[in-house]
Amino acid sequence: MGRVTLSASSNFANLDLENPLPRHKSDLFAAEAAVRLGWPSVKPMAMQLLMWLQDINWPVAQVLAPFFERIGADLAPHVGQILQTQDDVWKYYVISAVVARSKPLAEALEGELRRIVQCPTDSEHTEEVDRVAAEALAQL
Repeated sequence: MGRVTLSASSNFANLDLENPLPRHKSDLFAAEAAVRLGWPSVKPMAMQLLMWLQDINWPVAQVLAPFFERIGADLAPHVGQILQTQDDVWKYYVISAVVARSKPLAEALEGELRRIVQCPTDSEHTEEVDRVAAEALAQL
């Protein structure tokens, strides 16, 4: 890793790529740095980056979600961890913004998605996680 120099008009010249974790919900430069580094480089910090999808309305989520969707099945172990939490809003956003847009990822998570559709917890049903899981499965 290292440093990247942005345009002269940027106040963020020489952005540090050693730690591309966003520091706040509007830290687009760090989110973009993570995307530029690519999956193999940011894989060790995948869960920290996925945490920024806890609210899809955060600006960093808008940068990171399309990046995660392109990773495909390699992201499954990390998303699987999220699907095991009790944070049903996070589940909703990750399924709707990433899993439902990546057939390879949906295939890799098919068992857990089917569990959510067929036997959702009360909270998963209330937060409509079962509905977005069904949408993700519909592409298979």
